[in-house]
Amino acid sequence: MYAYIKGKISEINPTNIVVDNNGIGYEIVVANPYEYQLNEEKTVFISQQVREDSNILYGFSNKDQKKVFLLLLKVKGVGPKSALAILAGGTSEEIIGAIENQDVTYLTKFPGIGKKSAQQIILDLQGKVDFSMTNISSAPTAVNNYLSDAILALEALGYSKKELAKIEKKLSAFDFSGVDEYVKQGLKLLMSA
Repeated sequence: MYAYIKGKISEINPTNIVVDNNGIGYEIVVANPYEYQLNEEKTVFISQQVREDSNILYGFSNKDQKKVFLLLLKVKGVGPKSALAILAGGTSEEIIGAIENQDVTYLTKFPGIGKKSAQQIILDLQGKVDFSMTNISSAPTAVNNYLSDAILALEALGYSKKELAKIEKKLSAFDFSGVDEYVKQGLKLLMSA
């Protein structure tokens, strides 16, 4: 299994890219090949899907996209092509938000996803999505790390991801200098909710 492939983008095609890594060209199917630049040095996160008649590498520009792709594949009736179509049309944060808010209309805007499929996605994934994925930040700071560690600690204490999602925004308004302070404040918020 591959976790990621780091190399130079040597080819861009309508459905895939080719990443040259030490003289080996890896053909990788991606949601939007045109977000990549020719000859750009890039790390592409990989999900290898092996079927009886194929062995395909699916690629993602970040770990969150890969996580959403793998979650979508767990849904009955959603295959790699449908999952990629969803990722091509929405950000990880938007897709997770639609699942949690039961937004069938948003999910049906993607090719290959009808009302039944959208409802199945919501039914199978609602409440099971890792909310730490919705705090994607281009420049993580120590404060963000303290906050995400605190959320993980609260989850370990038995609070659901749904409960934690409700307080996470309020917690991010604080500027604490350690995980323990975020945990204490988080407990206060959870108990007053």
